[in-house]
Amino acid sequence: MHLIETRELTYTYPGNVTALHNLNFVAPRNARIAVIGSNGAGKSTLFKCFNGIFKPSSGSVLIRGEPITKENIREVRKFVGIVFQNADDQIFSPTVEQDVAFGPTNLRLDEETIHHRVHEALRLVGIEELAHRVPHHLSGGEKKRVAIAGVIAMEPEVLVLDEPTAGLDPQGVSDLISFINSLSKKFGMTVIFSTHDVSLVAEVADYVYVMNKGCFVAEGTVEEIFLQPDLLRSVRLDVPVLPKLLSSLQKKGVPVPMAYTFEDAERALVETYSTKKDLA
Repeated sequence: MHLIETRELTYTYPGNVTALHNLNFVAPRNARIAVIGSNGAGKSTLFKCFNGIFKPSSGSVLIRGEPITKENIREVRKFVGIVFQNADDQIFSPTVEQDVAFGPTNLRLDEETIHHRVHEALRLVGIEELAHRVPHHLSGGEKKRVAIAGVIAMEPEVLVLDEPTAGLDPQGVSDLISFINSLSKKFGMTVIFSTHDVSLVAEVADYVYVMNKGCFVAEGTVEEIFLQPDLLRSVRLDVPVLPKLLSSLQKKGVPVPMAYTFEDAERALVETYSTKKDLA
């Protein structure tokens, strides 16, 4: 049974503007899934259907095999946690600590459990020292971490991140990549994220959906998607610089294997150079 599944999901905004067209999507347990596409492709709308913020115009969204209903919506929103692109949309409490405690408090947990969850969430995202700060006085990257901590404190099984690197500096992006990967490896959490920054995908995702004008135009592993540069260009995306470089070297006769992350590319180049040196 998939944690999240959509079947022929269609969503139409008031004014008869259809944002999603017959989408079929699955998120299994302990998966890292990227939904990539240019701005306006429909990624945010799709994510808001995952936990009942938006109700499908037709088709269905299934959570652990069950449709979202008024009766189970509370459990669904505990199970599927969403971090919006703009952190200001979900930060509103006087202090960081209170903001992170908001979700667990609404679950009617006891004080000791709430305190433990808040402390652990702040620790996981590395902002314990901000606990008593006013959220709206923080930087964009710090606000993003507060928003993530608030969702983590709910202990969801699926974490949905809408354009998570928006507004982050390079160190913030690197920290976020490490954090997302730790959620999957240490806690078995399924992570779904959207981005138009394709360079991020290979570092964080196992499976990719390519979205354009409310439709999925392709899906597959990172390798399967990045071996289709024409497809990516057709939806105003590009192949990341590392596989593009290695592909260029291959065309020039350098027998370097393809790679998609920095570590794999470094290893491929070192092995190729060492082999050529040994043969010389």
